[in-house]
Amino acid sequence: MAMSSATMGVLSVAAMLLAVPVLGAGVWLSTRPEDACAGLLQWPAIALGAAILAAATAGLVGSFRGLPRVIFLYLIVMLVLVLLLAALVVFVFSVTGASAGHPAPSRAYLEYHLEDYSGWLRRHLSPPHKWNRISACLRSTRTCSKLNQTYPSAQDFFSSSMNPLQSGCCKPPTECGFTFVSATNWISPISSAADEDCGRWSNDQTELCYSCSSCKAGLLEGLKKGWRRAGIVLLVVLVLLVFVHSASCYAFRRAKTEELFRLYKQGYT
Repeated sequence: MAMSSATMGVLSVAAMLLAVPVLGAGVWLSTRPEDACAGLLQWPAIALGAAILAAATAGLVGSFRGLPRVIFLYLIVMLVLVLLLAALVVFVFSVTGASAGHPAPSRAYLEYHLEDYSGWLRRHLSPPHKWNRISACLRSTRTCSKLNQTYPSAQDFFSSSMNPLQSGCCKPPTECGFTFVSATNWISPISSAADEDCGRWSNDQTELCYSCSSCKAGLLEGLKKGWRRAGIVLLVVLVLLVFVHSASCYAFRRAKTEELFRLYKQGYT
């Protein structure tokens, strides 16, 4: 029984260590403007990581104090958390895929179209009150303002590798035919293009293209890239956690079997 308790303790410590990258993935996402403003994946990841850490700590205490009921409860809770983590991983990979960027003529950066993204992600941004909150958050960052210092000339700007959020929110779409003045200041052509975003562009530094569909698309592309990276981490943790949990269940079952066999030998059964 002592050997089984030690094994359970080691496996509980392993589960505690596996909670760290889950927490880390959530914290990393929360530092990115896209995720910080959209507020989608980072909180489930942080909550799951914290729950795994708490459950594993309870399992560690139960194993070293010889509390089989606590260990049994730990195994049940951990099974639920593994299933929740699996559901989160499936969700992440179901709404993320290959980059949806489109090359623009004579430009180094890519542009993004809202229709290229999953319906679930688009619907999340559809309610006006949600986008108003998200766009207000994006305006509070320096995502667009720093472009004027980084790319002072048209040549610098057109040859830049802007991130999706900057490409979608900080400039008008290339097909609108605007004339470059500065990174966030453009002259509108006499005849407007068919794209509705052309009419939504504003040289007002608090507006720019934050109300454009291209801004929503840029946000979703940024979310996809971050989620994909976090999803890989979560997938690796999931595989390892399944192994740890399976080994923990085996160790617990073996300990109970040994206990019953010991009682049988002593004549209690």
